Amino acid sequence: MAQFVDWDLAAATAGALGKSGPRVSFREASDVVTDLRRLADEAAGQVETYTGMSPSAGPSPVRVVDRRDWADANIAGLRQVIAPLLARVTGPREPGAFADAVGSRVTGVQAGTVLAYLSGRVLGQYEVFSADPGQLLLVAPNIVEVERKLEAVPRDFRLWVCLHEVTHRTQFTAVPWLRAHFLGEVAAFVDAGGASDQFAERARRALGAIADAVRNPDSRASILDLVQTPAQRAVLNRITALMTLLEGHAEFVMDGVGPEVVPSVDEIRAKFNRRREGGNALEKLVRRLLGVDAKLRQYAEGRQFVHDVVSRVGMAGFNKVWESPLTLPMLSELSDASAWIARTGVRPLPAAD
Repeated sequence: MAQFVDWDLAAATAGALGKSGPRVSFREASDVVTDLRRLADEAAGQVETYTGMSPSAGPSPVRVVDRRDWADANIAGLRQVIAPLLARVTGPREPGAFADAVGSRVTGVQAGTVLAYLSGRVLGQYEVFSADPGQLLLVAPNIVEVERKLEAVPRDFRLWVCLHEVTHRTQFTAVPWLRAHFLGEVAAFVDAGGASDQFAERARRALGAIADAVRNPDSRASILDLVQTPAQRAVLNRITALMTLLEGHAEFVMDGVGPEVVPSVDEIRAKFNRRREGGNALEKLVRRLLGVDAKLRQYAEGRQFVHDVVSRVGMAGFNKVWESPLTLPMLSELSDASAWIARTGVRPLPAAD
């Protein structure tokens, strides 16, 4: 079976191209790691109280990582879950074929280039591919770098980030079917990719367009290189709706909990939003190709959906969303909370006198 991506080369490329973090002493780095672990534990209690969601088992320990460790963790997860799916659709190949060997190395360099770029931007992540139910990653150098740029109170900013990422961990540990459902949708997306050779070519083209944009400021790469088949678009709509819900819920919780435990939350949010919207022309191109801009829209649209539902039916009513895959919002309902409320039969809160 041919290897679609040379994952070892991807890891080496991500490590070689990844930028170094901000300058800190060994003592400062040690203090940051200790602080983030403590604040993640504090955030867990705050999130459980605010959302009413209780993990079915004790949460796994948080992993505080550097940029290279983050890339390695994601490569390990992709290798474990995505690689078998890709192998299934790309089909058997002659072992040792020169073209396949070269193709996997090219794709490995492309994947590593993309991960190197992302490793310098991601503050935290709940990574669900490598283990059940997943692992919480906090990228210490990125958190320190951003808090310095924003001139934020370190304790406040770190707890604010932890609230967001711990909310994701709570989602996957309190909703036992969620991880399997998400992985099933990913598998359905890959399966709907059409003929194996066509799928492999589209995937390589997409990775190549993104990697080229990261390396080359004059790139003419287009988002059209990421075109899916009609069958994939239907699956992608469901995945997009799910990710918008998860991100919007985390945004709603981190700001909802914030005022009581993060005194400077309003200032942090204002500065952070301005940072999200900034960037030079190359940054904006790469963000568009990587889907980062779409993710930012997910934050806003998902947060508004959660706000609208909670304001009408309360947090307990909103939590019906976690009842089963059938109660997840459809893509069209994210901009129409009333439609979701009507479909699921959640009772509105009594009207105030």
